[in-house]
Amino acid sequence: MLTLKMLRDDPKGVVEKLKIKNFDAQPIVDKVVELDRLRRNLQTESDAILASQKKKAEEIGALMKQGLREEAEKAKAAVAELKARSGELLARMDEAAAEMERNLVLMPNIPCPLVKPGAGAEDNEVVKMGGPEVKLPEGALPHWELAKKYDIIDFDLGVKITGAGFPVYKGKGAKLQRALINFFLDCNTAAGYKEVEPPVMVNRDSGFGTGQLPDKEGQMYHAEVDDFYMVPTAEVPVTNIFRDVILAADQIPQRLTAYTPCFRREAGSYGKDVRGLNRLHQFDKVEIVRVEKPEDSYKALDEMVAHVESIVNKLGLRYRILRLCGGDMSFTSAITYDFELWSAAQGRWLEISSVSNFETFQANRLHCRYRDADGKTQLAHTLNGSSLALPRVVAALLEDNQTPDGIVIPEVLRPYTGFDKID
Repeated sequence: MLTLKMLRDDPKGVVEKLKIKNFDAQPIVDKVVELDRLRRNLQTESDAILASQKKKAEEIGALMKQGLREEAEKAKAAVAELKARSGELLARMDEAAAEMERNLVLMPNIPCPLVKPGAGAEDNEVVKMGGPEVKLPEGALPHWELAKKYDIIDFDLGVKITGAGFPVYKGKGAKLQRALINFFLDCNTAAGYKEVEPPVMVNRDSGFGTGQLPDKEGQMYHAEVDDFYMVPTAEVPVTNIFRDVILAADQIPQRLTAYTPCFRREAGSYGKDVRGLNRLHQFDKVEIVRVEKPEDSYKALDEMVAHVESIVNKLGLRYRILRLCGGDMSFTSAITYDFELWSAAQGRWLEISSVSNFETFQANRLHCRYRDADGKTQLAHTLNGSSLALPRVVAALLEDNQTPDGIVIPEVLRPYTGFDKID
C-alpha cells in the first residue's frame, strides 16, 4: 500500500497521479490526512499526560518522605486520573491508526511517469514487435481442434472430472507441458534466478502482503475451513518469503523463480475468447521474482523484460510487447509490460506474460526491508514476471507450427520433449 509519508508530503500529487489509473483518491486522501492529524494530536496530548504522570510520581515520593500523607494521596488520585485518560487516548490512537490502514489499503499503487492515461486495453502502447511472420497451411485449425485431432488435450474429460476450465493433458500434450515447465525453469536458473518450490495454498496474510486481498478476493479459490487461498500465481508465495524480513546489504538483490499450478475463478468470463486454452481456472506458470534497492529496480525491470523476450525468441514465436496504460494496470503495479503471442489460427493476440515493478507498494504491506549503506532500514522494491504462463504459449505453439503432416516442435524444446513432432 502507499506509505503515509507519501500522503503527508504530497496529498494533491497522489490524487493527480492516481487519476491516471482512473481512480478518484480525493475522499480517501482527505480521510487519511484527517485521521493522521487526529492521531498526532492525540499523541501530543498523550505525551503531555505521560510527562505529568512522571512529575506527579516524583512528587508522591517527595511528599511521602516529608510525611505529608494527605497530599501524597491526592497526588496518587491525580496520577490515577492521568493513567485513565492516557488509556483512553491510546485506545483512540489505535482506533485512528486502524482506520487509516483500512483506508490506505483501498488505494492502488501510483503509476510511474512512463505510464500514460487510458481507459483500457485499447489504449496500451505497443513498444516492440518481434519474431517471424506466421504462414499457416490451407485449412489451418485453432488449437482446441488440433488438441482433439491429435488427442493431446481433452477439454470434455476435464469438464467431467471437475468442470469447465480444467483440461486434461494426454500423451504428447502432457509431455509438452512438462517440457515447457523444465525449459522455462532452466532458462531462469541460467540467468541467475534461484529455483524454489513454494506451497500452492497461502494464508490471508500472504494474500494481503502481495495485494491480492482484499482487491481480488472474488477471483481466488478459498478453502474456508482453514482460511487458505489457492495461489493465483507463484508471485504470492515467493514474494511472501520476504514478509517481515530485513535483508542485510549483501542479501539484496534477491532473484527467485518457481513453478506452480495457478488457480483463478475468472468470474464473468465467457464467449469465443475463452475457448480452449485461452482462459482456464487451473493452469501452469513459471514465475520470476526480484527484490531490489529502489535505485536499481528499473534497471532490474528492463533486465526482466529482456529475459522474457529471450525465451519467446528461443521458441521462435511472433510476439509483441505492450506498456500498459493506467486504466489497464493492476491495483498493485507501478508499471507493467505485457507480452502477447500472435495466434494466426484465431487471428488474435494472446497474453502470455506480465512483467511489473511494484516499487514499495508490496514491500510496505509485507514489511520487506533492507539495510542501506548507513545501516538504516529502508523499504525494498519488489518486481515479478511470468516466464512464462503455459496455456496460451501452448495454444500459439500448436497453431503456428501446424503442418499437413502434424505439429512441429521448436528445436529448443526437443531435448525436453523427446520428440520433434505431434502427429
